[in-house]
Amino acid sequence: MSYAYQQQLDEFMAKIIAKNPGETEFHQAVLEVAESLIPFIEENPQYKANKILERIAEPERVIMFRVPWLDDKGDVQINRGFRIEMNSAIGPYKGGLRFHPTVNLGILKFLAFEQVLKNSLTTLPMGGGKGGSDFDPKGKSDNEVMKFTQSFMSELFRHIGPNTDVPAGDIGVGGREIGFMFGQYKRLKNEFTGVLTGKGIDWGGSLIRPEATGYGQVYFAEEMLKTRGLDFKGKICTVSGSGNVAQYATQKATELGGKVVTLSDSEGYIHDPKGIDAEKLAYVMNLKNVKRGRISEYCDKYPEAQFFSGKRPWEVKCDIALPSATQNEINGEDAKMLVSNGCFCVSEGANMPSTPEAIEVYLEKKILYGPGKAANAGGVATSGLEMTQNSMRLNWSREEVDAKLHGIMIAIHKNCVKYGTESDGFINYVKGANIGGFVKVADAMLAQGLV
Repeated sequence: MSYAYQQQLDEFMAKIIAKNPGETEFHQAVLEVAESLIPFIEENPQYKANKILERIAEPERVIMFRVPWLDDKGDVQINRGFRIEMNSAIGPYKGGLRFHPTVNLGILKFLAFEQVLKNSLTTLPMGGGKGGSDFDPKGKSDNEVMKFTQSFMSELFRHIGPNTDVPAGDIGVGGREIGFMFGQYKRLKNEFTGVLTGKGIDWGGSLIRPEATGYGQVYFAEEMLKTRGLDFKGKICTVSGSGNVAQYATQKATELGGKVVTLSDSEGYIHDPKGIDAEKLAYVMNLKNVKRGRISEYCDKYPEAQFFSGKRPWEVKCDIALPSATQNEINGEDAKMLVSNGCFCVSEGANMPSTPEAIEVYLEKKILYGPGKAANAGGVATSGLEMTQNSMRLNWSREEVDAKLHGIMIAIHKNCVKYGTESDGFINYVKGANIGGFVKVADAMLAQGLV
């Protein structure tokens, strides 16, 4: 970046940090996007004159509220609820709800900001938003989760709707939580509408939705590999996480001929050199989705595997890394270790799992790197397909939804190639995703005037 661009970037970020103190994840997300966009905006003065980037970085609306509920002992508990309605230039706000003790304003603003560009990349008419609570569903009974979610929705319902804001699930929000929230919304509004995505298949949900983020992450990696004449066959893959995204990334990578050798949770990771095949994955799904156990229990069932407490799987030798857990799980040292161990492809299933230092390593070594806003857009893309099915009052088959998802991931990849190919032929997917996502939103904002 030239000195003039660097100066503009520094000035822009100084304003962002001053207006949003202490929100480090939000600062990180905006910086990563602004680095790509400032030179592009200089070449397209209509965006600069209308301060489009500054407006995209400012939420249209921030909703914060108290969530009181009674636990099973009859004690009063109080949590905090949020909804960040970031940008509605191309459609209703769309983005997940996260229930996790780490949830705060800065994390949700970073996720909502990323969501705006991610949703734009899908080619579907969806704006960007994000929400959630510092409530932890882990260790809570079904009754406690129901009481919390009903209280949460008793406030949130007045701010959302099928043509206004359509939340989905994220970390800590699965089918159980979506079901309870949908039931409470229906009760309060007295209407059956597609206000949440990730619903049960018998009451407005879409086939492939649970699989979509993990499948899409692997489809995007497959497209990146094709640019170098490669595929998944015989490749060693490391996957982090063991929830929804990790499970289906493992399934799809295995289907395409890869060998997934790791999974993880907050306590550490397991390494199974023989690979996590369909039978072993079924055990993990039962362990995590039904028993809600710890990944270390995998080694009791399959003693050929080893558990590494307090560590992440990036020290394991691999060809392809599929980070599918949470933000900032790969730092600069991890990235150097991955590359030195032979990893040549990273496709992100989590949101912003790589730190800026890690991204620097990927770009410097010119490996294939699919940033989350492009590589993990399959989840929200299929949520968009669920919204379409709800509007039409019909259900598409599994094959139809999967084909549409695959097509969307191919289109996202093409868009990244269009805006990210550099003079030496290297595809900078970070730049491609940021500019590709920005242009559609920016043009819509210009057309709609100063609102």
